[in-house]
Formats: sequence, structure tokens, C-alpha cells
Amino acid sequence: MKTLVLTFIAQDRPGLVEQLSEAVSAAGGNWLESRMARLAEKFAGIARVEIADEKVSTLKAALAALEAAGFTLTMEEAAADAASAGPLYSLELLGPDQPGIVHDVSRCLSEHGVSVEEMETSIRHAPMGGDMLFETQAKVRVPPGLSENSLRDALEALAGAMMVDITLREEDTAAGR
Repeated sequence: MKTLVLTFIAQDRPGLVEQLSEAVSAAGGNWLESRMARLAEKFAGIARVEIADEKVSTLKAALAALEAAGFTLTMEEAAADAASAGPLYSLELLGPDQPGIVHDVSRCLSEHGVSVEEMETSIRHAPMGGDMLFETQAKVRVPPGLSENSLRDALEALAGAMMVDITLREEDTAAGR
């Protein structure tokens, strides 16, 4: 069996997920997990599927047919799911929208060896005044050896410079991921 990661984007319309899942199913694949969203008239996603080695070419042909129907697709072979080292934290950011927020936060995390496992960002109107607020919800993996206090100090310094609120808390590992 092979584990594959599919990424896709298409002009949003009803039935996109059904078309993609049909291609995977018809080729004999098993849809394991995915993340999908509609953004700016487009529908995009990433999915992890499992398929027998001898059926990968069948899946490739089905995906090529979807590309002719308006999908942009990539397929990459994935390594077996290895356990990640280090604790998982939840990171939340809320503050005035400004250019470079994602870059500044991701640079801070990268400088400390922190890996982003999931991230969702959005903008919305502030309840008072009508300014735009930027919001981030993320799951980050902190490397062994990095103290929570060191990371917290770096994020607090960044939050002060950007005038945003950043919250960091360790995920409950007993509840699973």
C-alpha cells in the first residue's frame, strides 16, 4: 500500500468533493483524512489517501480526467505517519490586521524550531469601530529542549511590538489530537 497526499483547487461549484472522492474510490483508494475550504471563489484542499501500489496508475489517470474538468491537482507519495517529537501547543492571535502578521509570527516560531502543524487565519470586522481584526488559530509542535517560557517570552515580545494578543497553551495529550 502507498500513502499519497493530494492537493487540489478548482473554481467553487457543487459536487467538487464528490468528483474527487469518486476518483479515489473508483481507483480502489481509501480516503483517510482531509482539510478543505472555500476561499475567494475557489475551493481548495489537501487529502491523504491510501491505495495499493498496482492501482496508483489508475488513480493518476482518474486525476488527469479531473484536471481536464477544471481541477488543478498534485499527488505526492507520503512517508508512513511517524510520531512527532515534542509537545503540541495551541496558539491563538487576535489583533488589528496589518501586512506581514503571518510572516512575523511564522518567523518567530521558525527561529525557535517550532513546527506549524495546522493553521487557520481570518479577518473580521472589530465589534467597535469597524476596523479589521486578524485572527489566527494554530497547532504548533515545540521541539524537545525548548522551554515553554522561552517560547512564551518570544511570542509576548512579538505581540507587544505588533500590538496583538497571543495566547499559547499546551494541548491536552490525554485527549489525543
